[in-house]
Amino acid sequence: MYTIGQVSEMFHLPISTLRYYDKEGLFPNIKRTSGIRKFDEREIEAIRVIECLKKSGMEIKGIKQFMELCTQGSKTYKERRELLLEQKKNVEDEIERMERVLDMLKFKCWYYEQAIKDGNENRLIPIRLEDMPKEVLLAYNNAHKF
Repeated sequence: MYTIGQVSEMFHLPISTLRYYDKEGLFPNIKRTSGIRKFDEREIEAIRVIECLKKSGMEIKGIKQFMELCTQGSKTYKERRELLLEQKKNVEDEIERMERVLDMLKFKCWYYEQAIKDGNENRLIPIRLEDMPKEVLLAYNNAHKF
């Protein structure tokens, strides 16, 4: 069993966040001793899931829905899986978007590296795609996908 302070330190979360999660019903079976929350392994795992879903971009409303489904037992496995598959797709889409952003940054870093070496952009402005180094061309092409 862990105190709220210990859990706060474990997850680097403010105590107020853990109290908020409890208030929102995300720890339906939490034990209390003289009004003090006692977190067991079930709540620790719940926090791991909550923090994962939060980092994936899921709003508290969706997290609450997922956690409520968890309390309903095996009959909600399919619904939980669907919710997680949808969130997984959202994360994959975001990763793809961020890879394009990263590739644009890679291309621009290369571009300005060359401009610094040359002292100007004269050689770069008319550059043909086939004259770029392969890895820069790959980054350029990915960054310019729609």
